[in-house]
Amino acid sequence: MQRYFVNQSAIDNYFTITDDDYHHIVRVMRMKEGDNLICVDPMKKSAVCSIAEITSEKVIAEVVKWEEESPELPINITIVSGLPKGDKLEWIIQKGTELGAYRFIPFISARSVVKWDEKKGAKKLERWQKIAKEAAEQSHRTNLPEVITPQNMKALIKIAEDYDYKLIAFEEEAKQGEKSELYKTLANIKQSQSLMIVFGPEGGLTEQEVSLLKENGFHACGLGPRILRTETAPLYALSAVSYHFELME
Repeated sequence: MQRYFVNQSAIDNYFTITDDDYHHIVRVMRMKEGDNLICVDPMKKSAVCSIAEITSEKVIAEVVKWEEESPELPINITIVSGLPKGDKLEWIIQKGTELGAYRFIPFISARSVVKWDEKKGAKKLERWQKIAKEAAEQSHRTNLPEVITPQNMKALIKIAEDYDYKLIAFEEEAKQGEKSELYKTLANIKQSQSLMIVFGPEGGLTEQEVSLLKENGFHACGLGPRILRTETAPLYALSAVSYHFELME
């Protein structure tokens, strides 16, 4: 069943769907009155709905049943990715959304080959957010992950002040056999608390960046004995979080 994130809560048990989602329902899916879909409101509540009316500009959907189960991870996990080359960040956002990430922060790292262009930034950010939205709908999320504009080190450290736990995925730790920091963090973190994990770009984080992050409350962790690509490491971490909280029990 198709899922759509709507901009307003239901009014008298009816949702109004417009713009791109209206086009998708009417032109792409070719739905008719009486067809069912799922609406997710701004409060992250989802409902099975029946299309009551289709006009030239909007779809009116009537709530049939509110869903009680939540597909979300019990902790809010933010993925900070050093700006990688090509479409790797799009891959991280798409697959990371499917795996339950709460937020994505691109990071302007010393070893980032890609240079952030402010003039073209708005279009890129819009594309990244669209990728997150489509992935959230496909994976039946109730939370639409936020993708924010790329941050430098100073701004990232400021944002991190609001997080309960902060980790750095550092390949040198993996080489040295570190394998307990991620486990200890997941064992201690409580439901609804927040976790930020920083991943370097191709070439990894510099020693100076790692030292500065450690000085500001981050702990370095390894992700197993193998060295992972910049687009693989976030997915490994998210999978580990999912296994710990959703499958071990």
